[in-house]
Amino acid sequence: MITNHEKEKVWQAYRDRKPIRVPVTLGVNPRVIALDPQWNPQGITFKEYFNSAQAAADIQLRFMHYQAEYINQFCDNPLGLPKEFVFYVDTQNIYDSAYFGCPVEFRDGQVPDATPILEGGDKERIFRMDIDRPMENPFVQQCLRRYEDLKSVVAKLPDIGVKYSVRPPLMGFDGHLTIATCLRGTELFCDIIEDPPYVRRLMAFIQKAVEIRNRALNEHFGAKAFDGPSGWHADDSVQLISTHTYREMVLPFHKSWYANWSVKGPHSIHLCGDATRHYPILRDECNVFSFDTGFPVDHGALRRTMGPEVEIYGGPEVALLVGGTAQQVYERTRGILQSGIKAGGRFVLREGNNLPPRCPQANLAAFYKAALEFGKISGDPEGSL
Repeated sequence: MITNHEKEKVWQAYRDRKPIRVPVTLGVNPRVIALDPQWNPQGITFKEYFNSAQAAADIQLRFMHYQAEYINQFCDNPLGLPKEFVFYVDTQNIYDSAYFGCPVEFRDGQVPDATPILEGGDKERIFRMDIDRPMENPFVQQCLRRYEDLKSVVAKLPDIGVKYSVRPPLMGFDGHLTIATCLRGTELFCDIIEDPPYVRRLMAFIQKAVEIRNRALNEHFGAKAFDGPSGWHADDSVQLISTHTYREMVLPFHKSWYANWSVKGPHSIHLCGDATRHYPILRDECNVFSFDTGFPVDHGALRRTMGPEVEIYGGPEVALLVGGTAQQVYERTRGILQSGIKAGGRFVLREGNNLPPRCPQANLAAFYKAALEFGKISGDPEGSL
């Protein structure tokens, strides 16, 4: 068993740019609790989780224990209860869509989703939305109520030696093309060919609305939007378009988004799917030097293309982690680590991307075992970590 001290040593060496082993993390969120009867024996649904502060607190408390006592056995995150645990108004991936008026759907056995509102003929109606008073938006109002309710519930939780707090419902942004797709549906990709001015107008409107919203929410809670050591972004739907279309239709908006930040970078981005063909453009045009990848990714080829200075997060696909055998997971992880991805020492191993519920323990153990055996960085004087 790797101790917390040894794990922190690996992370500190990585931060110091003197890596001794590839650090390992696992991206998880409370869906692993809500959708797993073993961890959610009461059967709390996502609809209850979204509408009941007590249900949200119950799920997130179990999530704290899940991370501290179970999942962190299989990565370099520390085992044991944290000194502090932060509850939050969890909106999963629907917060942008819901803000623009999409109805939220709760389906059995699934995370919440949102229904497009611009399908069909009246695709212009989005531009009649009042975006100048975001604090009056019905979804924002709902999130603020959830926040106050959650604070009341958390204040009454029994003391187990962990400091509890509740994070304000500050919102990020899931990306111009992604949210345009959520609003318009697949018809958006016909618009790209048949009505590109509409697509540009829609993405510009989305960005303006999100900028106003995020600044207002931060100001409401005494914070500052677009502040920090680097800018962050995501836009999963760019996996669906060519590099030519990306340059022509989307890149100008990505540049504009990163220009909001108080620093010029280097920035980071999350892109699920087969989007690596766009990475060199983002590196060269947007000063993005940290990429959180999904699947499919040829890790060795990506490293050769991007160079040793670019940080890459990635690993075995989640479908394999949840449905494959332990041996398959071990071999896949080994193959990634031996692909050349470690060159330069700027690689963090994780699942690709976001751990689903009910992953077999044997598969997670095989994943971490391969990391310990094949994650050593050349020149590591201690080798045992």
